[in-house]
Amino acid sequence: MSRLVRRGITWMICCLAVLSLPQAGLAQWNANQIQPATALSQSVLIQPAELVKALQSGKNQPIILNVGPRMLYLQAHITGAEFIGPGSDPDAIKQLHARAQSVSHSSLIVLYCGCCPWSHCPNVAPAYSELQRMGFTNIKVLYIADNLGTDWVYKGYPTVRATN
Repeated sequence: MSRLVRRGITWMICCLAVLSLPQAGLAQWNANQIQPATALSQSVLIQPAELVKALQSGKNQPIILNVGPRMLYLQAHITGAEFIGPGSDPDAIKQLHARAQSVSHSSLIVLYCGCCPWSHCPNVAPAYSELQRMGFTNIKVLYIADNLGTDWVYKGYPTVRATN
């Protein structure tokens, strides 16, 4: 399958996942809470190659949380990542909050989505904001320019893939 076709399919899946979010739950959120990934400061971003180095170092392993759509997580995700759910979904934010309760506020936490191009991702900024609001001080967001397939999986980085 060509790269362009894969990219189009990934983009379509991302749009469908966002459109299928529970409307009642989103109504509880202020529109200002759902910000695009581009609202994040460059200082909180981690590049894929940097995360790979951190994972391979064996020291101070980060907690990696997937804040994207479940379907994409099931297809492929970063080795060791835990599924939380789309960061733009209030139920997933509750799940994030529950998961974070057992984590030291100084632990390195890496968030990622990878559903669509960075400029359109609705999931990482709300999850980042929630952890920051909770008092976490060492949060990074994986910068995925296009999508997880292009920027992580197809580069041969540590991935768990679904079996057919």
